[in-house]
Amino acid sequence: MRTILITFVLTFFVRQVTVSGNSMTDTLQDQDRLLVTNFMYTPQNGDIIIISHGNIYSDPIIKRVIAVGGQRLDINYDTNEVIVDGVVQYEPYIKGKTRQLSNSVSLEDYNNIIPEGYVFVMGDNREGSLDSRSKDIGLIPVNNIIGKAQFRFAPFDKFGTVYYNS
Repeated sequence: MRTILITFVLTFFVRQVTVSGNSMTDTLQDQDRLLVTNFMYTPQNGDIIIISHGNIYSDPIIKRVIAVGGQRLDINYDTNEVIVDGVVQYEPYIKGKTRQLSNSVSLEDYNNIIPEGYVFVMGDNREGSLDSRSKDIGLIPVNNIIGKAQFRFAPFDKFGTVYYNS
């Protein structure tokens, strides 16, 4: 009975994910191991999420939620400011400048409002991340979110909760 319960919890409530790449540097490093939950999860600004995005990558990708459905998003690439609902975001976790990508999504196509049922995500390593700024990734349907990163269990010297912007 205990084995069935553990299997049920690990299947439906908690997953283990290994970070691949440097798009979340310095917050997360390549090969960090995370515990991810999705039970009754609703995306919030600042959450680090794992996304199934099979049309670009066969493996899930890890990014930070910048804006959710119904929010107004502006990115000022001259000042490196991300502005959500008229408020410049405090982002002490980012590395590099928030640059415009060569194949950038035009937020104006959405009147700068993220459609309901979608999120806009970016990596913390803004100069080394392929994310919602790119037409290749674009807005993420909420049903493509595998879950929220909650806890880092490896490497052991970084053992603990994952940092969020609150």
